[in-house]
Amino acid sequence: MDVRTCKKCGNLFNYLSGPPLCPKCRDEMEKKFQEVKEFIRENPNANINEIAKENEVPVAQIQQWVREERLEFTEGSAITLSCESCGASIRTGRFCEKCKGNMSNALNSAFKKPTVEAPVKKPKDSDKMRFLK
Repeated sequence: MDVRTCKKCGNLFNYLSGPPLCPKCRDEMEKKFQEVKEFIRENPNANINEIAKENEVPVAQIQQWVREERLEFTEGSAITLSCESCGASIRTGRFCEKCKGNMSNALNSAFKKPTVEAPVKKPKDSDKMRFLK
């Protein structure tokens, strides 16, 4: 059992996974996320500071949701992120599609793939050569 202190309220709770928040604070954060998501749908041209101010959420939290790919900036949005690998402009996540592909290929090539060996055929008694005396 992993007991931790909630980063938001300071209460102790049984930690399972994800951010170190107690279930109550996690539920509140999820409600805030849904409010932000709805606000963005209704106001697609709002900038990140307006979104944060109107929903009483820190800008850093909105950026975290974007990095987690829970939120995505629209195609024509003035707000963009930079790929952490090459610096290309992206709308969500941490890496651009090209860098994701490169990392995936590098990871796949790092592990040796099992090779299929031809089964060894054992001779049967009927396949043996017989000599007559």
